[in-house]
Amino acid sequence: MIEPNDMTLDEIRLALAPLLPAHAAFDGWRSEALAMAAAEIGVPVGRARLAFPGGAMDMIDAWFESIDLAMAATFPPDRVAGMKIRDRIRELVLFRLELTHPHREALRRAAAILALPQNLPAASRLAWRAADRMWRVAGDKATDFNYYTKRALLTGVYASTSLVFLDDQSEDLADTRAFLGRRIEDVMRIEKVKASWSGGRERMPSLSRFLGRLRYPAV
Repeated sequence: MIEPNDMTLDEIRLALAPLLPAHAAFDGWRSEALAMAAAEIGVPVGRARLAFPGGAMDMIDAWFESIDLAMAATFPPDRVAGMKIRDRIRELVLFRLELTHPHREALRRAAAILALPQNLPAASRLAWRAADRMWRVAGDKATDFNYYTKRALLTGVYASTSLVFLDDQSEDLADTRAFLGRRIEDVMRIEKVKASWSGGRERMPSLSRFLGRLRYPAV
């Protein structure tokens, strides 16, 4: 194991990220929480601050990044290969929420910071990144317009489900699970409509082919 004094700033950031929310729940996403997390592993607080020059936003970003890494490690390709796409997305969203379950107050405080006007661009970037990484772990290979629509839809699903999750007092997050299930079904219906529209579009008369036949009639 690397000694704290020998860690690079990136290594410090990676090591502290999953420890931060336990302290942010009580101290907020402030330097006090960072100092407490740094003390847990013996990192000098000055070095810890250098690893998070952007303060609260960098700390939140790092925590979310640690969730991404845990998700990718828990759902390797061979685990998701036999699952339907809706099951993959449901399990990935639930995994992320369950990972933050012990730290709901920290998540609530993070959401309040992200909702500040000056932080909205960064909040949008983090939401898009989460959706993109979920789709990648789910095995999505889209490179066309579907790449953007899938991520936009999942961003909405994840954000709205997170709001339900924050206030969910039901056993085993039953309310969150039910809400997520309904939202995923909504998305699947949209995908079916898109697929049928695309198929219909392929069967529609092509103006270019029609003009081509006028110019070069069949013989």
